[in-house]
Amino acid sequence: MGFACGIVGLPNVGKSTLFNALSATQQAEAANYPFCTIEPNVGVVPVADRRVDELARVIKPKKVVPTTLQFVDIAGLVRGASKGEGLGNQFLANIREVDAIAHVVRCFEDGNVVHVEGRIDPASDVATIDTELGLKDLESLDKRIQRAQKAMKGPEAKTEKLVLDLCQRIAAGLNDGKPVRAQPLSDEERELIRDLHLLTSKKVFFVANVAEAQLASAFAGKDPHVEALRKVAAAEEAPVVVISAAAEAEISTLDKSEQPEFLASLGLDEPGLHKVVRTGYDLLGLITYFTAGETEVRAWTIPKGTRAPQAAGVIHTDFEKGFIKAEIIWWEDLVKLGSEAACRAAAKLAIEGKEYVMRDGDTAHFRFNV
Repeated sequence: MGFACGIVGLPNVGKSTLFNALSATQQAEAANYPFCTIEPNVGVVPVADRRVDELARVIKPKKVVPTTLQFVDIAGLVRGASKGEGLGNQFLANIREVDAIAHVVRCFEDGNVVHVEGRIDPASDVATIDTELGLKDLESLDKRIQRAQKAMKGPEAKTEKLVLDLCQRIAAGLNDGKPVRAQPLSDEERELIRDLHLLTSKKVFFVANVAEAQLASAFAGKDPHVEALRKVAAAEEAPVVVISAAAEAEISTLDKSEQPEFLASLGLDEPGLHKVVRTGYDLLGLITYFTAGETEVRAWTIPKGTRAPQAAGVIHTDFEKGFIKAEIIWWEDLVKLGSEAACRAAAKLAIEGKEYVMRDGDTAHFRFNV
């Protein structure tokens, strides 16, 4: 299990270049004009995790299988997209299918790459995207309000009245510039509007795309464009990842043995993909657990708070249905001691039941019977 993360932004901000870097492919055409990406490019990419590498080093399995993430490169939105400007309706529909949004914002100056608005202004760019997504949500809410009003005399009148009041309250918030994710809604209220798939309800993080020469000043908090974006993000407590999409594209083409030297020359200790993945995981509340044996070492992604039977079900539904127990070893103990038998002998293997809540970094062996 991973998550689907949509990469959005205005045209020519570096979305497709970033997508190519993240997926280590060149399947997304990058060109210096709007609407280069017409059909959304989808990339299923492995998640780099040093814990997998460490487990594989000591277990020496026949196969190593990392967990994966799905990135969706959604073409650039423009002012008026909610009304169909550009290829707006098509792109907005693509956003409905993802779990989170990576909003790429142009923070680099380059006279050779046109900006659809004619200037570099991160705050204004974010506002343009938020406005278009909000307008589309208002359209969806208006349709639901009309349905609720028509159903007020029917058998579902009580529930429809709740939906009506909720939709009107959310619409008022959107008109005040508050995305749905920033509005104080209870879990029950969010469930009532889940089927509307409101675009501004998606969790979001921002990717500040800078030139290579800006990296040092951006990390030092001295780049004016990046700081302007940080201010916008802080207003809704959203994370910001600083990345040079052009540099990441170059890194992705290098042999792994060559990457450390190149990263060091940029003042980086890891590729930007790792930061994007960690931010996405944290945003969506995801964790990773492992299975480790001679056949394979494998990583699995689950939501925080998942209990052992449901974690087992990610591997196979029969594992959840017939769950008996979970044998749990902390990954560092397995690496240090070298085998399940050694961990058992050192009392580092715990037998857990149906109520056990999985931790990020557990290695698990599930016992089941169906």
